[in-house]
Amino acid sequence: MSNEKLEYIKSKIGTFPDFPKKGIIFRDIFSALRDPIACSYLKELLVEQIKHKYPDAEIIIGLESRGFLFNLLIATELGIGCAPIRKKGKLPGELISVEYELEYGRDTFEIQANAIKNGQKVVIVDDLLATGGSLKAAIELVRKAGGTVIGSCVVLELEDLHGRDKIGCDCVVQSLIKY
Repeated sequence: MSNEKLEYIKSKIGTFPDFPKKGIIFRDIFSALRDPIACSYLKELLVEQIKHKYPDAEIIIGLESRGFLFNLLIATELGIGCAPIRKKGKLPGELISVEYELEYGRDTFEIQANAIKNGQKVVIVDDLLATGGSLKAAIELVRKAGGTVIGSCVVLELEDLHGRDKIGCDCVVQSLIKY
């Protein structure tokens, strides 16, 4: 993986202190996506990472909502399908759901029942690994839908929040940029 490309992308990521509340440093991927070179590098590095680490991937699952920015790009480049995991009430048809804990409450992720074939090898993609709650729930949901999670890839990881610990050894998580 090209360190120069990663550093370029990192230089374009916005940093917003005290957002959404005091004491939090928000890392904004949208700032980087406004730069066409950063977009190109990001797509190239994500595809390279998944080709190298998960060559037998059969479907790319993107998490609501910024994961959707990447799963279609990756799937298209790899010649495989993609599907979304969304918050409750956003998908039509027969659904499979899982409830998960947030810092101050609970939420629900859903996937269409026919999105993943039984035993299909799945890579989960998202923009950020923070506390790990949404990724852990997504892994559980994919398994409940019959898929085999072979790994996950995130653009940014906030290491101080120890989200990787919540995932444990249950799923290998690749992150492009760590803070």
